[in-house]
Amino acid sequence: MKKSIIITSIFDPTEAIKAFAQLKDYNLIVIGDKKSPENWSCENVTYLSVNDQNKLNFQILKFLPYDHYSRKMIGYLLAIKNNADFIIDTDDDNIPKENWSFPQFNYEYDCIKKNIGFVNVYQLFTKQKIWPRGLPLNLINKEYNFNDMISLKNCNVGIWQGLADEDPDVDAIYRLTSDTPCYFEERKPIVLSAGTICPFNTQNTMIIKQLFPLLYLPTFVTFRFTDILRGLVAQPIMWLYNYQLGFINATVVQKRNPHDYMKDFISELPMYEHCDKIMEIVSSAISPANDIADNLRLAYQALFEKSVVSKEELITLDAWLDDIKHFQ
Repeated sequence: MKKSIIITSIFDPTEAIKAFAQLKDYNLIVIGDKKSPENWSCENVTYLSVNDQNKLNFQILKFLPYDHYSRKMIGYLLAIKNNADFIIDTDDDNIPKENWSFPQFNYEYDCIKKNIGFVNVYQLFTKQKIWPRGLPLNLINKEYNFNDMISLKNCNVGIWQGLADEDPDVDAIYRLTSDTPCYFEERKPIVLSAGTICPFNTQNTMIIKQLFPLLYLPTFVTFRFTDILRGLVAQPIMWLYNYQLGFINATVVQKRNPHDYMKDFISELPMYEHCDKIMEIVSSAISPANDIADNLRLAYQALFEKSVVSKEELITLDAWLDDIKHFQ
């Protein structure tokens, strides 16, 4: 089974990239940008400079801005073109632990029951007050009684989200008010049933081939909203085809690149405003009678009509879907 790891970076090869490059049975693709060093090189890495990217026959290249995280989609498309069976999303500041891996996709796991709405999965891995970026703010103080919600079931996972120790994915409000490092406890994987939602990101995430269209990174929303919006759109579409989202122990340590927390906060404002209504908007627009790509397009059309995304997003999405259709 072909497995590709996709990272975008504007730095010289980081400790994380060098570590991922040493993993056997994985193809590591690093996407550069205009700020990336001209002489970027790392053994066992397929690196694409801006010039390399512009030589590719991808429709989406006409619409992707430079100096933008969404250029990571070029790496996704290259992996798809090369017949990847699984794609792993991570960043250049997430260092894999020795036990870095993902579980089987079809197996018996602890499963949170259906239709709970938003849950804070972090509470199953730590007693520390912490929440994932994208959790509606009215829920950050809620304590979930997971003992009454979890049972062992056969699960069909489509996406695994691995946690990150030390500086996990949290919002600017957490960092401005606490910024306490977190080291998660180990536990068995946890899987969410349909109608039970938790935000997930692009930091330590594995997705199966059947769901590759859902890798689309919204390009014309703010930086701190893009991967969260992607994950919130993906979940109701996954449910239509009996796929589930799963979470596992922290298998990376994040040595976070420098951030301005106030700039992060401003970038997250649309996320705070829209995250609790996205699921309803998307769920009302999609149907099991459609394929995944068509449902993704319907979801973003509905989000456009509700002023969550702009018209430019639909144009870029159409280019992405054309590329996916060509290579899958």
